Amino acid sequence: MKDLHNQQVRSSKKRNILRQKTFVFLGTFLLSLGLWSNFSELVKAQSEGDVPDELSEIVTDIETAANDKDLDRLMDYYDDNFTSEDGLTNNSVRLALQRMWSDYPQLNYDTEITSWEQEGDRLIAETTTKITGTKNNQGVPVSLESNLKSRQYFQDQKLVRQEILSEETRISKGKNPPQIQVNVPETVKVGEEYSFDTIVTEPLEGKVLLGAASEERVSGSLYLNPNALELEPLSAGGIFKVVTAPMLSDNRWLSAIIVSGDGVTMVTRRVSIER
Repeated sequence: MKDLHNQQVRSSKKRNILRQKTFVFLGTFLLSLGLWSNFSELVKAQSEGDVPDELSEIVTDIETAANDKDLDRLMDYYDDNFTSEDGLTNNSVRLALQRMWSDYPQLNYDTEITSWEQEGDRLIAETTTKITGTKNNQGVPVSLESNLKSRQYFQDQKLVRQEILSEETRISKGKNPPQIQVNVPETVKVGEEYSFDTIVTEPLEGKVLLGAASEERVSGSLYLNPNALELEPLSAGGIFKVVTAPMLSDNRWLSAIIVSGDGVTMVTRRVSIER
């Protein structure tokens, strides 16, 4: 009976982790919308006289559409052939937004443009964005916090391409989720070994922890269908892994989850593999 109970608990946790990891990837994706929040004012502050009026008007309308959760109006500003290095398309953006806005109907954005330039008929903007959101999941509080650096390409009043330069998404669930510190580099060389450490920073005080970690290639399909993480008991106060980078340039998601009796903390970091 004890083994059966443990199997049932483990199965239930696995289903929950699958759904929670969906939040991680979708939360990271929705950060791209955060690039629009306050975008027009920040651009004007950067170089008031150089920004075309039509660009300011488009950005303002996109910001309003995102805040109003007006998906059709928002998607009017995505080029039909929109691409991203993660494999997202116009259609997958729409599907991901529908799910994300259903899960998190209220989100807050804080965006800063760090640089922008004109390249032919394209405007290229690099931004940093912080997004926060909370919700209640069957009486349990859930909070999301993400940080993103991104490069956006605009042409003919449309967003035609997006590149994610760095990102971290963290989701906490429960009244007292584990406090964790993640150590992983943003950039590594092809074939290089590097550490991926997720450390619980608070005293354990006899708490039993479960956890899991994964390393996987960034893919557009994972935004909608993330892989599940299999929880295992942790013998120490965290998860400590050594990862070998692939031999080709790529982007990888490093994900970890720590579960205690009082809550759950999940984090996903992007690592860029370069030559």
